[in-house]
Amino acid sequence: MSEDVKSLVSDMGTAFEEFKKSYDQKLENMEKGVSDSALDDKIAGIEAKLDQYEDVNQRIQASQKTQESIKEQMDRMETVMRRPNSGFTAKQIDEGVAAFDSYCRKGMEGITPDEKKALTVSNDTTGGYLAPPEYVRELIKTITEISPIRSISRVRNTGQRSIQIPKRTGTFAAQWVSESGTRSETTGWQVGLEEIPAHEMYALVDISEQDLEDSVFNLEAEMQSEFTEQFAKAEGTAFVSGNAVGKPEGILTNSDVGETNSGAGAALTGDGLIALVHSIKGDYSRNGTFVFNRNTLADIRKLKDTAGQYVFQAGMSLAGNMAATILGHPYVEATDMPAVGAGNYPVAFGDFRRGYLVVDRVAMAVLRDPFTQAQTGNIRYIARRRVGGQVILPEAIVKQKVSA
Repeated sequence: MSEDVKSLVSDMGTAFEEFKKSYDQKLENMEKGVSDSALDDKIAGIEAKLDQYEDVNQRIQASQKTQESIKEQMDRMETVMRRPNSGFTAKQIDEGVAAFDSYCRKGMEGITPDEKKALTVSNDTTGGYLAPPEYVRELIKTITEISPIRSISRVRNTGQRSIQIPKRTGTFAAQWVSESGTRSETTGWQVGLEEIPAHEMYALVDISEQDLEDSVFNLEAEMQSEFTEQFAKAEGTAFVSGNAVGKPEGILTNSDVGETNSGAGAALTGDGLIALVHSIKGDYSRNGTFVFNRNTLADIRKLKDTAGQYVFQAGMSLAGNMAATILGHPYVEATDMPAVGAGNYPVAFGDFRRGYLVVDRVAMAVLRDPFTQAQTGNIRYIARRRVGGQVILPEAIVKQKVSA
């Protein structure tokens, strides 16, 4: 590592430490209601300095990768050209390597006519067609983010169109009585029935028979994977914000789920999260999990409680693994949770295994239909899934509203 790079790394580390100290001071001022424009300017200056360091850092890394790539390509080309019976003379090899080196360093505009000639000796018609590019049998796909509500909820399979669960809806109160006092009936105990239907979702795709026959990919297997992924995304969204009309009920849409305020009109606060945790019964809180999206996590990492401690904590779990928690409770990132904003509900907390139930009726069924679209040369694939979800114990879950 050169002295310049070492100096850069040292300066970046020093700047980041200064940023943490300054940001901690800003948080303390905010809690006291104190505004310090000089401190804000200092933080902005440090952030700008860090951005400059990051730009230099990225350019250094890119330069190193480019140099390594050029060297690798030159070595590979020279190896091929020097093979016995390659058809190249020693002079052509030296000219070709030199020309390729010049091209990589200076670009096409910076090389001489003789170098261009050396580069274009082997064109398509004189052998280029015999060296085709490599076709990689791998499909590049973007990541599909899925809300993991299923992973923290209770899941039950059924062979019927719905399930019904009895639940207690009212209870009596014990009464004190003297030794010879009159005892009357204590009334109020009642039960109800919670029904969770299995809703249906589908996907329909037409693929030509020729595409199925000639494609280097197994399109049927690819569609199977795509159906699974998109169904998981759709159900994840419904488990968060579904309206229970032809789809599962979301944890944020059940009117019986309680709520607390964040304590600020447009932001989360450390005190607000503490109030959220303590707003449900102890048994639920002990098994509680936070749910929010990735951007909200970035905001929470900056929050402190009234004792000046960050609510976000990183440490070791009992199993010896790194365990990040918020106020001592685990969390999951659900991409479908709302962003932090006035009137939104960006955070939910509770014992979801007791409060939310997922019902699986049909995991996934795919129908291959070669008849309906036969006249157009297509084969139709229809995938369907039946799943339900519902809040069954609202008092086990609480959500936080961004509001003062």
